[in-house]
Amino acid sequence: MTGSDEWSYVSAVGVGPLRFGMTVGEVVGAAAPLGPATVSHCPRGPAVFSPTLRVEVHRHGAAPSQAAVTAYVSQAAGLFCVAVDAVHGPQVAYDGLPLVGRDMAELEGDAIAYAEAMDVQFRIMPEGYAAPDDPGIVMRAQPVGQALRSRPLFMVPRDGAWTEWDSLPSEEYHVDGCHPPDTTPPDDPWSEEV
Repeated sequence: MTGSDEWSYVSAVGVGPLRFGMTVGEVVGAAAPLGPATVSHCPRGPAVFSPTLRVEVHRHGAAPSQAAVTAYVSQAAGLFCVAVDAVHGPQVAYDGLPLVGRDMAELEGDAIAYAEAMDVQFRIMPEGYAAPDDPGIVMRAQPVGQALRSRPLFMVPRDGAWTEWDSLPSEEYHVDGCHPPDTTPPDDPWSEEV
C-alpha cells in the first residue's frame, strides 16, 4: 500500500470522509485530500437500479495507476459503495482487524480468530474466504502479482436492492481489469459540476 493514511469505518454510515447517500460533488470534495477524481458512467445494470456514476480517486503525486478508492453513486440513493484498492488504497480496519491489501488466506485466519475471541460470527465471501460478519463489508480478492490481496467494499443497499450483496456493482465482479470502465464524462442532469 502507498501512504500511511488510515480511514475509519462505521457500518451503515460510511468510510473515511465518505458518507453513504452523498452526491457525486460531495464525494469528489470529500475525497480531495486523497487525490484528484475522475467521474464516469457505469454500464446500465438491471432496470430496477437508477443510473450510476463511478468516481475514481487517484493519489496526489502518484504515477498513473489504479484508483486508490472507487466510489459508486446512484441517481436515487447517492453514494452506496466504496471500494478500496488493495495496493493504493488507505488502510481501513474493522474493530482493529486491518482489511486492505491483506493476503486473503491470512485475513481469513485473522477473521476466524477474531470471531472466536469475540464470540461472534464470520461471513463467507464470494471467493470462499471468511471475513467479518458485517453486512456492509464485502471482501473481494484482487490479484496483485501472484497473490490474492483483499479489496474491501463498504456498502449499503442501493435503490431497488434488498441487500448489499444485491447492490454489488458489476465492475466489482471483475477487479482484474476484464471489463474496462466506460470513461464517457457524465452529462446526466442529475450529476453535478465536478
